[in-house]
Amino acid sequence: MAIQAHLVELERKHRMLEGELHEALKNLATDDVRIVELKRRKLLLKDQIERLKASGGQTLH
Repeated sequence: MAIQAHLVELERKHRMLEGELHEALKNLATDDVRIVELKRRKLLLKDQIERLKASGGQTLH
C-alpha cells in the first residue's frame, strides 16, 4: 500500500505544479526561467508517475 500512497502523493504534487504553472503563465511579470523550471519539475513528476504505473507497483527505483 505504500506504493499506492507514493503514487497519490506524486499525482498531488503534479496537480499543484500544474496550478502554479497556470498562475505563472497568466502573470506577465513571471520570469521565463521560472516557467521553464516549473515545466521541468512537472515533467519529472509525470515521468516518475508513469514509471511507477508501468512497473505495476512492484518497485520504487
